Amino acid sequence: MVEIFQNIRKIYVFSDPCEALKPYIEFFSESSIPDGLAAVGNNFSSVKMFPSWTPTFYINLGTPYYIDLKAKRYLIKVAEDILILRNDDITRHKLPADHLYTIKFNPGGLEAILGINQLSLADKITDLRQVLPLRLLDNIRRAENFEVRTALMQNYLLRVFERQQTKDHFIGLVNDAIGEYTTSGMSLSTSHVAERVFVTSKTINRYFNRIIGISPKAYFSMLRARTALTAYVSRQDEFVPFDFGYYDISHFHKDVIRFTGKKLTQHKI
Repeated sequence: MVEIFQNIRKIYVFSDPCEALKPYIEFFSESSIPDGLAAVGNNFSSVKMFPSWTPTFYINLGTPYYIDLKAKRYLIKVAEDILILRNDDITRHKLPADHLYTIKFNPGGLEAILGINQLSLADKITDLRQVLPLRLLDNIRRAENFEVRTALMQNYLLRVFERQQTKDHFIGLVNDAIGEYTTSGMSLSTSHVAERVFVTSKTINRYFNRIIGISPKAYFSMLRARTALTAYVSRQDEFVPFDFGYYDISHFHKDVIRFTGKKLTQHKI
């Protein structure tokens, strides 16, 4: 299974974060085994995820599974919980008894809440026990359902976030820049985004490399491709490349190949 081309969201239930955490967390989720497997049939033996530079917690509530990262395969054991940055292609190999609870942060969100700069997470798998209290992880594993797990995790993250003495100006500016790019139809150049957040191109480059780990140009290009491809897969008959800053369908197609390694015609939408 290829992320976006095949909708892996079908096998998960989701919850949005509270308002205070919304700028920093994209979602809480949990794999929904019976409904999920029925939805995707036999296609879901593995899922290839494309770079997003979004720190993600994977709390293992089920059986062991494998993850491929940087051409190396890792076994994630029972009750072993991990943190990955998703700065490169990652493939997770799924078994029928898999059961994962997931928290996906926005770029810079982990630093804003827990004070952990995501650059330190690049190209590796981090033991989540280095980040979260063991007691919290045990309580989440023993919780009776997704809603209870989410309440436990969100309450903990909110308490830690509220104890932060200062708010990082770098993170705020990066979030503002991403917002400007997104709401502009993803057509603005880096220099134009910089103007809208009242900094120079040199400054915005420094901030993005400090918070996310890549240049704003590279991040915006990746964000546009992922957003456009998601829209294309969802409503192919209504897809308009201009809505995402592309000149035409050929321009969009080139980005799909660059980020996925596959042509649109190779996938049944």
